[in-house]
Order: sequence, then C-alpha cells, then structure tokens
Amino acid sequence: MGVQKTHSNISIVTSLDDSRVDQYRSVRDADLRGRQHLCMVESEMVVRRLLNSNWQIHSLFLSPQKYERLAPFIEDASLQVFVADVSLMSDISGFHIHRGTLALVHRPTNESLHIQKLIQSLQGKKRISLLFAEGITNVDNMGSLFRNAAAFGVDALVLDATCCDPLYRKAIRVSMGHALSIPWAVTIDWVEELKELKSTLGIQLIGCETCVNSKPIWEVVPSSKMGLVMGEEKNGLSPSTLELCDEVVEIPMTKTVPSVNVAVASAVGLYEFLCRKGIDDG
Repeated sequence: MGVQKTHSNISIVTSLDDSRVDQYRSVRDADLRGRQHLCMVESEMVVRRLLNSNWQIHSLFLSPQKYERLAPFIEDASLQVFVADVSLMSDISGFHIHRGTLALVHRPTNESLHIQKLIQSLQGKKRISLLFAEGITNVDNMGSLFRNAAAFGVDALVLDATCCDPLYRKAIRVSMGHALSIPWAVTIDWVEELKELKSTLGIQLIGCETCVNSKPIWEVVPSSKMGLVMGEEKNGLSPSTLELCDEVVEIPMTKTVPSVNVAVASAVGLYEFLCRKGIDDG
C-alpha cells in the first residue's frame, strides 16, 4: 500500500482480523449509542468538519486516498490514524457508504448536555434563537434539524428525552456534521425546563402546529429571544407543550397536501423568523 506518512501516529491495516480496529468492526444500524461511549462519523466532508472542531476524537480509519486528502488537516500528532484499502474497510465495518472515511469520537457526558449548561452559555446575550424538538425519532429528520439550525444561525437545539440520538452516525451524516458544531441539550423534565428557559432567559416560545388557535406563520413577529418548537409528525406537539407556547403558528398549505415533514417545516419557520423578518432587537 503506497501511503506517504505525513502523520506520526499512523498504522497500516492489512488484515481483516486486525484487533486494533475492532471498534470499527461490524457496524449495525442498531448501534444507536455507539460503542464504549463512542460515536461513529462517516464521509470526508463531515470528518473535515470534525477535525476543525473541539470534539475529542478517538481515531480515524481512512483509505489511502482519503488519508492523503485529510492529512494536512490532522493537527494533533497524537491522534491515532488507521489506513486500509477501501474494500478492507468495508469488510471490517460491514457497510460501504463510508467512502473511505470513518472516525470515532468520544460522546459528550450527560452533565455537559444538561439544560443548565446551555442556560449558562446563553445568559447575557441580547439575541437568542433556539430550535426545540419534541418526540423526533426519525434520524433523517434529526439530522436535518441540525443542518437547518446551522443554515439559519440558530444558537442551540433543545431536545426532549424521547428524541432519537443526534450522534447516531446517519443523523450526523444527514446533518452534514453540524450535529458536531451546533450546541444542544437534552431535557430531563421537558415541561419544567421549558418553563425555566422562559423565565431565566426570557425566551418567546413559538410552537409550529396546526390547531384551533394557530395563526398563519407570517402574522407572528419574533422577539429578540425566541425558540421555534417542533413536534413529531404523527402526533405533533403535546397539549402541555402547546400551553407553554406564547404563539402557535401554522404553515398554510393546499387541501390536497395539508402538511410537510418536520425537517421542511422547521426550515420554513426558521427562514421566516430569522431571515425574512429577522428577530426583533426588542
């Protein structure tokens, strides 16, 4: 294997049974929470974004071609890099869509995802934009929420405990790596912690839901500190969540197509409130 070693901590993998890459072995779609508190990242673009982040990277697993492309971005000389032919990578990992680029990343601790950490990071800001997710269990939608949040300049996401894992490898890929760049928190008590965000930070909650009290989205003017609340597609926002919302908006559509999925709806809402109108300086 012709690999020019420009990184000091590189290991060439030539055997399917190489134990050094066991944590990359036989990846399954059911591996939602990763292995040994690690999550897996795939694709060159996402790994480039990872290398430019402050996340703690466990190791990289690359084809020779992808190693040559990514080597200039690997600044940490102690980072373990494994290199193998792409066909061997596929045999070891058990899937093929990685295109020669995989990484393992240490997951954040539960404490670092607590809502209090998020509140501390946002206190004192004059303008705040948040995206809230209740009951989002589809990994494609979760990844899209993070990508939309990055696209429209959202400060952070807040997830309830029933949401799927944003660090599932497909969710990270769909997010284009923004699950690693946008801050997020997971609530322990959704209702009480939404109340705390409202009282502590002065967040205006805008629920996106079609119901009796919904207003057309263009009728609501966001405040300087706002949060758009999205629910899962089948049941939408819960009654307790709707009670906490200062405004409830809907996206009027034709009768033949009464709704769009949550990823599209969130993009429409964020564009309306953060781009077309822009949040009010209050």
